Amino acid sequence: MANLKEVRNRIASVSSTQQITKAMKMVSAAKLKRATNAIVQLRPYANKMKEILANLSASLEESNSPFIQEREPVRVLVIAVSSNRGLAGAFNMNVIKTTNNLIAEKYPEQFRKGNVQIVAIGKKVQDFYEKRNYKVIGNNNELYNALTFQNASKITEDIMTGFANGDYDRVELVYNQFKNAAVQILTSEQLLPVPRSVQSVVSRVSVDYILEPSQEEIVEQLIPKSIKTQVYKAILDSHASEHGARMTAMDKATENAGDLLKALKLSYNQARQAAITTELTEIVSGAAALSNA
Repeated sequence: MANLKEVRNRIASVSSTQQITKAMKMVSAAKLKRATNAIVQLRPYANKMKEILANLSASLEESNSPFIQEREPVRVLVIAVSSNRGLAGAFNMNVIKTTNNLIAEKYPEQFRKGNVQIVAIGKKVQDFYEKRNYKVIGNNNELYNALTFQNASKITEDIMTGFANGDYDRVELVYNQFKNAAVQILTSEQLLPVPRSVQSVVSRVSVDYILEPSQEEIVEQLIPKSIKTQVYKAILDSHASEHGARMTAMDKATENAGDLLKALKLSYNQARQAAITTELTEIVSGAAALSNA
């Protein structure tokens, strides 16, 4: 009977866990809908801004903007975007692995000299790199409590100021790009200086604009806005990806709990049948002993 009690307790525990994972999946699905709407609405604006900037920059011989000036990457800053919470499968660890691979492959010498710094957006990345004594700048975990363009821009402005002042010569961005609830694309891209490939991404297409004021002034204004929009889009992409990954993880956990429940119920029925058979055998043996007495 002790075995039956143990199995019964395990069934109750797994059943409770299954209900929790179902609830978490439903919550993540609702949050995913809102996060998806936000990134879907921003993407056309961000892409169009990049297109306009590319067309203008393609015909501009030079610019005084510090954000497009190439220099030797002696000091490197990596922006790693994760989430504040876990239970999202490999979502956060994949960002960390991609960040580590980026540093190891592109900036091993800078890392060896201690010239690689991290801006973590999300508690999981923040904790990981702080525990390993990386140079982590600031704490941006509260951003997800009020995820707006203005709040994201404050982080970007600090990064842009540091780049313009020469605190770092290269800024890389690592995040999960949202495709759908089941698929997140790990993305690593150069943020600063603005890559020439970005400036000429649509140079094949000639577009005539009526410019007021001058082309140079418009480009000078568009570049900072484009950088801020790019960072904000990356954060929204990651935010939607997080809820998609968590919904998928909770769906899988619910399915696994269901499989475990089936196995436990089968084990319980087998143990119960064995206990009943043992009791019947004891009763029959006792009755036979009494009749022979």
